[in-house]
Amino acid sequence: RLALISASALVAETSTFPIDITKTRLQLHVSLKPKGSFQTALGIIKDEGFMALYKGLAPALIRHFVYTPIRILSYEHLRNNAVGQQQNTSLLSKAFIGGLSGVLGQVVASPADLVKVRMQADGRMVSQGLPPRYNGVLDAFAKIVRSEGVAGLWRGVWPNVQRACLVNMGELACYDQAKRTIIRRGVCEDNVYAHTLASMMSGLSATALSCPADVVKTRMMNQAGDGYKTSLDCLVKTVRREGVMALWKGFFPTWARLGPWQFVFWVSYEKFRSIAGLSSF
Repeated sequence: RLALISASALVAETSTFPIDITKTRLQLHVSLKPKGSFQTALGIIKDEGFMALYKGLAPALIRHFVYTPIRILSYEHLRNNAVGQQQNTSLLSKAFIGGLSGVLGQVVASPADLVKVRMQADGRMVSQGLPPRYNGVLDAFAKIVRSEGVAGLWRGVWPNVQRACLVNMGELACYDQAKRTIIRRGVCEDNVYAHTLASMMSGLSATALSCPADVVKTRMMNQAGDGYKTSLDCLVKTVRREGVMALWKGFFPTWARLGPWQFVFWVSYEKFRSIAGLSSF
């Protein structure tokens, strides 16, 4: 299962990464005149080249090799053993163990997420004629530790954990519940159609819940100094400067990415499980 989750996450992350970098740039754009997703993506290609859409892919893959297996395996284990048989587990219980699983995975994977955000933000500096802060994944890790200490690798960990909790409450619990409801009501069997419908529902739910925490997380992780003292300070300053809707900056690319990401991941993972002789998730 560990290998199957990692393989599925690799396919999903690589195929949707350009949408993720578009979302990150949107969230870092501080202005009362917000830019659109399409305009942002075209700007990246024009100023930095097409491959800039994959800036930060390496740490993103490293993160998912840690984060995704931990959260998926933790959720399934807790659902089936700690809480009870999966068919008898309530939606509230699934939401709780989904959030807990996300927290466990994100605490461990937060350094890789930090490097990914910093490297994605570097492209904007290059487009302005400034030298990038980091020349690669290892260089980024080394410079962060040297200038900010080992604890600097966990900068923004709390908004990161808050986001992971909300994302996984929406994603894992909603996917699990939606798929079983679809099958139970006879909409379709336990196949690619059920997995697709369930992944679309969970993507929308996860995005709506997590977008404000995602904006705060991205801004706190990108800063190298102490511009924001806490996640609450970042949230208050963002709302004060840009209005409350700034907390949903990047909503469309976040949803546009979560939907395809979950579709690719869940369809791949369910198929891999079937080939390996394992039961459906």
